[in-house]
Amino acid sequence: MDRIRIRGGNRLNGTIAISGAKNAALPLMIVSLLTPETLTLSNVPRLADVKLLQRILQNHGVDIMIAGKRPGQNGQSGDTKQLSAKTIADTTAPYELVSKMRASFWVLGPLLARCGEAKVSLPGGCAIGTRPVDMHLLAMEKLGAEIAIENGYVIAKAPRGLTGARISFDKVSVGATHAALMASVLAKGDTIIENAAREPEIGDVAECLVKMGAKIEGIHSSTLRITGVTSLHGCEHEVIADRIETGTYAMCAGMTGGDVLLKGARPDTLGAVMDVMRQTGIEVTETNDGIRIYRNGAALQPVNVDTQPYPGFPTDCQAQLMALVTKANGTSMIRETIFENRFMHVQELARLGADIHLHGDTAEVRGVAKLTGAPVMATDLRASVSLVIAALAAEGETMINRVYHLDRGFETLEEKLQACGADIERISGN
Repeated sequence: MDRIRIRGGNRLNGTIAISGAKNAALPLMIVSLLTPETLTLSNVPRLADVKLLQRILQNHGVDIMIAGKRPGQNGQSGDTKQLSAKTIADTTAPYELVSKMRASFWVLGPLLARCGEAKVSLPGGCAIGTRPVDMHLLAMEKLGAEIAIENGYVIAKAPRGLTGARISFDKVSVGATHAALMASVLAKGDTIIENAAREPEIGDVAECLVKMGAKIEGIHSSTLRITGVTSLHGCEHEVIADRIETGTYAMCAGMTGGDVLLKGARPDTLGAVMDVMRQTGIEVTETNDGIRIYRNGAALQPVNVDTQPYPGFPTDCQAQLMALVTKANGTSMIRETIFENRFMHVQELARLGADIHLHGDTAEVRGVAKLTGAPVMATDLRASVSLVIAALAAEGETMINRVYHLDRGFETLEEKLQACGADIERISGN
């Protein structure tokens, strides 16, 4: 099993190209199930989750080709994928695939909309009703589907097709919004989705669907209005830049006291993250090429932050922010309001010398003068990269184990950081 070794203390200086957003690329690939024509997606990041979703889509009969590089493109330009679902070969998404990645459950809506039936495994480790899989099913039922749960599978049927409806979510859910949106574009009549998630990745998917012939109003708002169409056609679409990757590398640069240009970053998707970083004393400047992050000698300042649905501070940057303020000049309070189990990185940061105390859904982070390298273990995607941030500023050597979590969401992480002066390397396992 691979590990990553980091020797801390180096400032980061240079340019990091921001990859396409994983959280947009995955649902965009699933959109290919809605049309028999070819969907061409560019700037698709090379990630373990993308490869897994390819296997799932191929199981349904999607033909996937990766286009060659164009002149001037480099290894950080992302892939261009051509996805063609001319015929749906199988409407079953099996447990052995869905259990490995939660987003794969989102095939339910497109399969139901196009084929009138779907059998999709419940995501691994998810009891119905705890995380909002039940909201996906509510949306499908509102659109006229018959839903049953048997032997760990959702069996959905709509033999006469889906019908437009008013769908009002009790709470904001990215996954349920994706599901409702993708299912409703082929439903008969009008659909209104209320309390829809407003994340930029949902807007990116909606804009792609419009290119394919869907009729959607209210994109980027909390109320989506969809007029169903009988069919969608293919199109070409570029995946939006990854705002979570942007925030992560911004905190890497701020932690080390560096000067880094995040090339291709989208400032318009990062308002809350940039505001919080400025509160810590880091200089954040929008440029024509992206976002410049700079800190030279000034002490990091503590912050008080609650994670919130977009446009609030994202839960996917919570662990990274916690790592950053471990060296702040004072005490920070970070409250996690989205996921109840998202403080698993605390005990690993403590191994590096962080002083963190948990009070229910709130972490009290008391800044320390120094962090010290140690062996640590990644527990999930965002937790793993928080250890990278802390290790970059720690004295001595840190060995991060179980880095397959990183490969799920960060493209060529070691190469991007090495190019800016980080002492980081991957050690391949047996």
